[in-house]
Amino acid sequence: SAIESLFGASMTGIAYSLFGGQPLTILGSTGPVLVFEKILFKFCKEYGLSYLSLRASIGLWTAILCIILVATDASSLVCYITRFTEEAFASLICIIFIYEALEKLFHLSETYPINMHNDLDLLTKYSCNCVEPEHPSNKTLRFWQDYNISASEVPWGNLTVSECKKFHGEFVGRACGHHGPYVPDVLFWSVILFFSTVTLSSTLKQFKTSRYFPTKVRSVVSDFAVFLTILSMVLIDYAIGIPSPKLQVPNAFKPTRDDRGWFITPLGPNPWWTVIAAVIPALLCTILIFMDQQITAVIINRKEHKLKKGCGYHLDLLMVAVMLGVCSIMGLPWFVAATVLSISHVNSLKLESECSAPGEQPKFLGIREQRVTGLMIFVLMGSSVFLTSILKFIPMPVLYGVFLYMGASSLKGIQLFDRIKLFWMPAKHQPDFIYLRHVPLRKVHLFTVIQLSCLVLLWIIKVSRAAIVFPMMVLALVFVRKLMDFFFTKRELSWLDDLMPESKKKKLEDAEKEEEQSMLAMEEEGTVHLPLEGHYRDDPSVINISDEMAKTAVWKTLLISSENAKDKESSFPSK
Repeated sequence: SAIESLFGASMTGIAYSLFGGQPLTILGSTGPVLVFEKILFKFCKEYGLSYLSLRASIGLWTAILCIILVATDASSLVCYITRFTEEAFASLICIIFIYEALEKLFHLSETYPINMHNDLDLLTKYSCNCVEPEHPSNKTLRFWQDYNISASEVPWGNLTVSECKKFHGEFVGRACGHHGPYVPDVLFWSVILFFSTVTLSSTLKQFKTSRYFPTKVRSVVSDFAVFLTILSMVLIDYAIGIPSPKLQVPNAFKPTRDDRGWFITPLGPNPWWTVIAAVIPALLCTILIFMDQQITAVIINRKEHKLKKGCGYHLDLLMVAVMLGVCSIMGLPWFVAATVLSISHVNSLKLESECSAPGEQPKFLGIREQRVTGLMIFVLMGSSVFLTSILKFIPMPVLYGVFLYMGASSLKGIQLFDRIKLFWMPAKHQPDFIYLRHVPLRKVHLFTVIQLSCLVLLWIIKVSRAAIVFPMMVLALVFVRKLMDFFFTKRELSWLDDLMPESKKKKLEDAEKEEEQSMLAMEEEGTVHLPLEGHYRDDPSVINISDEMAKTAVWKTLLISSENAKDKESSFPSK
């Protein structure tokens, strides 16, 4: 489904970047939506329904319901989505990225098994042969019957590994595992590629703060860290020559399955009543799409990002709804605001002051708000459909490593994980978080436990058979947050669950304390100094050397010394 994913993402992303209200948001296939689609696929498989047709019906109903939400001003409900809900949902997405990456790597051990009980003295006797199964299963017998295969006429001994698996043969010999011959090099090389990708991506991303090379070079390397990592790993994999699993991409621009076209009929081979019954799962899907889209939008529109342009919650949801209906008809994946990708996009567009004093960190000035980067991302993604001959060289473990890196890097900055660290940290070693100044530590721990419990509950529901109610549990986070008003005071919640950036609040409080101390000092002296107009600077990065030099202790010492010398000279009478 690589072609469908690339084409659908490009088409949806270009439309959203051009007409969406918040183009900083990046659309993608999110974990919760994939969970819903997995549940739907299992349901269709169990009851013998056409998955694509039922999915098209659900998608169209979901698009209609989302448009109704736009018309009824339902996006105004985002005011109830606070940091508690944002962080629980964002943490779940990050954990899904990390878990899926590790799970995919683990599954490679089944495709490329290794022999854990090697006898080095018997290596010359190790062999693996394909033979006819002694006790064929009902699935194997049905396969032979459907394709008119006679087991006695198949040359089992001359089949390749892929052919033996295709004809449901069995592997026999010391060098065989359950799924085929042992292939130790591929698995170990895949593990090396996986962790090398994670390490190199993290290193190149942090290269911006290193001491080597000019600032522009370091910025370029940091911004293109993932691309440079993938390029490096592809070249290394090609040079080593070990046949690691590669990205499977069709040679032609056509659907992956030969038995389908580019347009799906909502009814198809399914009974007529499935079109009407699809409104029930569409309600759950609508809740999931709404929460997924709006939570990500709230995270992007945080005050700490210092955005100047409007949010556009209604317009964003309208564009997602329209493109959701188009993707459903064409049998393409559903795309909604992707939390991890959107956060990475915003972080790459941060503006920092160029001029700073030696040893001082650059100051954050805001975000470059524009549509060009989002548009070019999806234009290039669409053009990659015609680069299938190059994409086939990308090893799958490298992509798994990128997923792990994206999930782990997005966990930084989530207050929940900062508060989790406080459980094992003595009070004297705790960081100077603003909420620790105003909220008792036991209340901070209680807030963390409740939020962590909701996150664990969401994960348990996701992996269990009750996953169908997963969208309802995401919505339930808002009600759980409302119930916390009975356990915490409004003052405590304002510090623990406030969207105001923490660093800004800390600076404001420190500034207030300094102002109080200066006022007390002035009262003791009996004089009041009023600032003159026009003696302020809008840009904190601009430094007046004369003003700054006059404030230094060395300069003041020189002035005092010169004044003392003048006093001594004036005290002696002139001859």
